[in-house]
Amino acid sequence: MIVCLAANPSIDKLFEIERLVKGDIHRPQGFVQVAGGKGLNVARSAHTLGADVIAAALLRGHAGKWLEEQLSAEGVRSASVWCHGENRSSLSVADRETGSLTEFYERGSVVPSAAWAELMQTVSEAWVKGGWLTISGSLPRGAPDDGYRDLVQEAREAGVRVAVDAEGDRLRLALEAHPDIVKVNQAEARELLGVPTARREEALAAASKLRDLAGGDGHAGLVTRGAEGVVVAAPDGTLFEGMLYVRGRYPVGSGDAFLAGLITSLDRGEPWDASMCAALGAATANAEIAGAGKLDRARAVELAEEAQVRIV
Repeated sequence: MIVCLAANPSIDKLFEIERLVKGDIHRPQGFVQVAGGKGLNVARSAHTLGADVIAAALLRGHAGKWLEEQLSAEGVRSASVWCHGENRSSLSVADRETGSLTEFYERGSVVPSAAWAELMQTVSEAWVKGGWLTISGSLPRGAPDDGYRDLVQEAREAGVRVAVDAEGDRLRLALEAHPDIVKVNQAEARELLGVPTARREEALAAASKLRDLAGGDGHAGLVTRGAEGVVVAAPDGTLFEGMLYVRGRYPVGSGDAFLAGLITSLDRGEPWDASMCAALGAATANAEIAGAGKLDRARAVELAEEAQVRIV
């Protein structure tokens, strides 16, 4: 069982245009919208990959009803907490000419303290001992800065394994509760640790430092490097480097699909090298289809077989 926390979900929209020109009117050649935010992207990806998933989400207003309907239509089980206001929207604009992506993320409304407490209770009622909890993305405004830390601590005390994909102070505080896995990208690692991460050796050192901050032995630190793959300091201290030499046009949500592939594989008892291959396959399959967290399961498996993972 994997419980995916979506504390700040979003309607994620993708416009595809031929060329982005500042100040011009643009008429998109393609448009996709999905129930998104990092937590829901992870939940949808893991469900597609065959995992037993529950998305624990904070929903609001008409946007929240649409999010709930989409999750239901996709077959993703949800445990929702409702409060006033509206869920946010996020917009990505894909420029076909340059291959670039321009993104706009709303912050979202303030969450009442009572709704936050109810969401934490809902999450704790959904998880099972020996299962996984994924904590992904931003906290909504009004939630306590240490909200993720307290949840990590409660989950681990209940025998639930935890993977965290966050940034800034929320991540720094969550590490105090020693999650089993911490996954960040290069920029997030650089911000948290205050060290360069662009070069391979620097990213490896950052992954090891993340593992130490998460608790050392028995914990893992991962740094995703975009087109350069991923580096991992595994729970037993082994350093891995993973790469998949296939590129897609739609990278939004690939980090979330990576986490979904990794946790789905680990939940099935697969070793770390195989789980990294599964994660790379899921991330790349996501990048081949418009819409964050949307992927083809058969294609993800095919790509996983092409992934290269080695001990450093």
